[in-house]
Amino acid sequence: MTRTIYYTATTLDGYLADPDDSLDWLLRQPQEAGGAGDYDSFIRGIGALVMGATTYEWVLEHEQGVWSYELPAFVLTHRDLPSPRSTTSGGSADVRFRQGGIAELGQEMRDAAGANDLWVVGGGDLAGQFADLGQLDEIVTSIAPVVLGAGRPLLPRRLDLELMQVDRNGAFIVAQHRVIGSLAEDQERSSSSSARRATEV
Repeated sequence: MTRTIYYTATTLDGYLADPDDSLDWLLRQPQEAGGAGDYDSFIRGIGALVMGATTYEWVLEHEQGVWSYELPAFVLTHRDLPSPRSTTSGGSADVRFRQGGIAELGQEMRDAAGANDLWVVGGGDLAGQFADLGQLDEIVTSIAPVVLGAGRPLLPRRLDLELMQVDRNGAFIVAQHRVIGSLAEDQERSSSSSARRATEV
């Protein structure tokens, strides 16, 4: 069964990038190939990926227009964006630009993943949109020993999670969480509000 996994790196205070969208803080961290949270191990279980426009533009800029992914990639955007020149293997990139929401496109993306998993590359609000619909299954974070104080948030939602595994890779704490759902306190407030409205009718 296809799972939707948000796999990313974050600072200790929960930011994906600094206010200028820089990842310099991340790229200088030591990491062991083949260790916990290793990209090569993770990507073997992925059938398709999805990202927002800002993440896509960052990848194109930092890879000089060459696409490093060989899998179907969905880019959710309302703007016209350039296609990659080629993949790292020299072939044409399977990048699919879409303007709909997760509710409309989720099944298409899961179908593209086949028997493997769907990777939410970023950003945090995109992962949050999957969570809003109950379609985000796991979050795998590599937590760097960096505090930024501001920037792009990891996941701007209120969620309860279950810690499934924690390990270390180089400078990173690697944590795997299962998404339970919206915060219990929020559910209780919503239920209380609904009950009050019902008694007022």
